[in-house]
Amino acid sequence: MFCFVNPIMLVILRNMKSEKTGIEKKETWKFPRAFWVANTVELFERAAYYGVFIVITLYLSRILGFGDIQAAAIAGVFQAMLYLLPTFAGAYADKIGFRKSLMLAFGLLTLGYLGMGLLPTFFESAGLVKYGDKTLFNGLDTSAVRYAIIPVMALIVLGGAFIKSVITGTVATETTVTNRARGYSIFYAMVNIGAFSGKTIVKPLREAMGNTGLIWISYFSAAMTLIGLVVVFLWFRSRKLEGEGKTISEIFDGMIRVLTNFRLLFLILIITGFWMVQHQMYATMPKYVLRLAGEGASPEWYANVNPLIVFTMVGFVTHFMRKRTALFSMSVGMFIMPVSAIFMAAGNLLHGNILDMHPVAFMMVVGIAFQGFAETFISPRFLEYFSLQAPKGEEGMYLGFSHLHSFLSSIFGFLMSGVLLDKYCPDPRLFASHQEWESAAVHAHYIWFYFVGVALVSALALIIYGRVVKRIDRRKQIAN
Repeated sequence: MFCFVNPIMLVILRNMKSEKTGIEKKETWKFPRAFWVANTVELFERAAYYGVFIVITLYLSRILGFGDIQAAAIAGVFQAMLYLLPTFAGAYADKIGFRKSLMLAFGLLTLGYLGMGLLPTFFESAGLVKYGDKTLFNGLDTSAVRYAIIPVMALIVLGGAFIKSVITGTVATETTVTNRARGYSIFYAMVNIGAFSGKTIVKPLREAMGNTGLIWISYFSAAMTLIGLVVVFLWFRSRKLEGEGKTISEIFDGMIRVLTNFRLLFLILIITGFWMVQHQMYATMPKYVLRLAGEGASPEWYANVNPLIVFTMVGFVTHFMRKRTALFSMSVGMFIMPVSAIFMAAGNLLHGNILDMHPVAFMMVVGIAFQGFAETFISPRFLEYFSLQAPKGEEGMYLGFSHLHSFLSSIFGFLMSGVLLDKYCPDPRLFASHQEWESAAVHAHYIWFYFVGVALVSALALIIYGRVVKRIDRRKQIAN
């Protein structure tokens, strides 16, 4: 798939080779089989998720007939619950074991994605859906049965909640303090290989099948998670046993401890600002680009710039920042984010194609590239920071709790997206003529200025947080 060699892939290849030849490696790059199996199935799960999620608002609007605000609200709540439940799912995964949890997760995901594909097909057979037009699809505009998608998406939420906590928890348990940052950089590279793969398949489907391709991507996702289920069943064996067999009371006590850990809670609130901007790649960007640059634009492929940048750069960035604290690394990334949003806004202010691309599309690609670069500084080190706070036997719960930022950013980010799109870049179908729509969307780029503000406030808040935490730790050292 890629024409370059990444240091993360070299590590994977060396690890596989050494298992066969018995050549000893440095301890910092040596990981057990469970680590590699978990990262492999994470690739399949991410391919499934991002294949569907990059076009989730298009699916909800063009296939099921929801308006901008409705589609954004449903997609936002869907992703929010996907990131709220891992704390609870992680606590339960600690009790029943990571292998059983992963099998349950991939089973639910397969059913959920299959349901997203079958639901419109079922309505078509009932005469409720029309598939004739490749560029505009009326969907279920007036039918209440479109809300049947909610229980189907709930299956994906439940399955994904276990994935979020168990995979990151496995990385924590299968690494040491000395190689954990590298372990999470490998994990994050695999996440982005999966994301790249899932998004790549969407554009050809949409071009070949029109909006019907938005349905068939769900079948691809179901196949990916089914493969993940088989891999877990055959090869996943974790050495993480400390939390298994806990009583409900012990689980509840652990959850109270993590939910009242104010140091971690404040960090989550600050990082929420980063993810509010990052989530616009799914909440705002597809509709924004298609409306301003035309239906020939490729938002699925533009979004792929993010995982491509992360995959190629995360190993280098992690190595470069290895002697810096996690908070310092995250702060660098946070100040890159407002720059990315400024580039995204700039496209609507330029005229004439750039490298044969519409200026809106070209500047969106530049902005997404900067987002990916910021992510390499933030996400692996954020997970490392959280994992080091987790007591033995509670890794699943703590790493599940670490995803709470995406619960908050999904709620606020997607709702902001729906409102801002409706105000500054509304659906062209709502206007009698193209001239009327152009007049209504003349300030569409204002959307991104809101997110410049969000990113700046979050970056400054992280600087203040780092100084306060350092001062508190210094006082504790003096007291001891």
